[in-house]
Amino acid sequence: MSPRQTSRPVGTVTRGTTNPNRLRRMDRWIAAVHGAALRRADDPVAVDLGYGAAPWTAVELLARLRGAAPHARVVGIEIDPARVAAAKPYEREGLTFRHGGFELPLSSAPLLIRAANVLRQYDEERVAAVWERLCGRLAPGGLLVEGTCDEIGRRHVWVALGPEGPRTVTFATRLGSLHTPSDLAERLPKALIHRNVPGEPVHAFLRDFDRAWATAAPYASYGARQRWIRAVRDLAADWPVVDRPARWRQGEVTVAWEALAPRRA
Repeated sequence: MSPRQTSRPVGTVTRGTTNPNRLRRMDRWIAAVHGAALRRADDPVAVDLGYGAAPWTAVELLARLRGAAPHARVVGIEIDPARVAAAKPYEREGLTFRHGGFELPLSSAPLLIRAANVLRQYDEERVAAVWERLCGRLAPGGLLVEGTCDEIGRRHVWVALGPEGPRTVTFATRLGSLHTPSDLAERLPKALIHRNVPGEPVHAFLRDFDRAWATAAPYASYGARQRWIRAVRDLAADWPVVDRPARWRQGEVTVAWEALAPRRA
C-alpha cells in the first residue's frame, strides 16, 4: 500500500507529551463501541494521529484493538519527522509509522482515526475545519475520536464523530480520584473547553452532574462506582445519556453531541 503523496504535512508540531497507558480509557471505549465494525471490515485500518515524542500510544492501540478485532492494523502518523524516525524500530506486523498531518498520508480510507491531545493547541475556530477534513477521510462506517486527557490518563473527555459529523461526547475518569464531576472540565476538548461558562450547554451539564453527584452522596458508602452509577442514572432523566450501566461502571458517561454543542456566537 503506497501512501498518498502530499507536498507538505498539514498541521503544526505538538508538545509531544506522552506516557505509557495514558490513553487506556479512550482505547477501551473504542474497542467496546467500535470493535464490531472493525471485525466486519476486510482491512480494518486505524490511525493514531499525532502520537507524540514516543510511540507508546500506537503500540498500545494495536494491542487493545486486536483484542476486539484480530486483523486490525494501526498507522501512527506524526508531523515531526524526527519522531517518525524514532518510532520506526517499534514497527511490527500490523503497526507502521508515517510522516504526515491532517491530510493523512494513506492510500485508503481508515475505519478509525484517534486524535488525542492534538487539537488542544489550536484556536477553537479551527476545530470545525479539522473535524470536517478528518471525517472526510473516514471509510463508510468509520469513526473519528478526538479529545484530551491528563498526563497519566485519569481524566479524559472526547468527542466521537462519524463521516456526517459529531455524534457524542464521553466523560471518563478514575473514580477514586474524582472530587466532583466538574473536575473533568479542565480536560474538555478544544471545541468545548472555552464554552464552560454560564449560558452554554456544557456548563449546564456539568452543573447538573455535580448536583446529581451530591444527591448520590449516600451511595458513597458502597464505593465511588456506585455513587457514579446513581448520579448518572439521575442525570439521564434530564440529559440524553446514550450508554448503559455497563459503561457507567467503567467511570464513563456518554451524551449526545447535540445536547452539549456550543451555542452560536
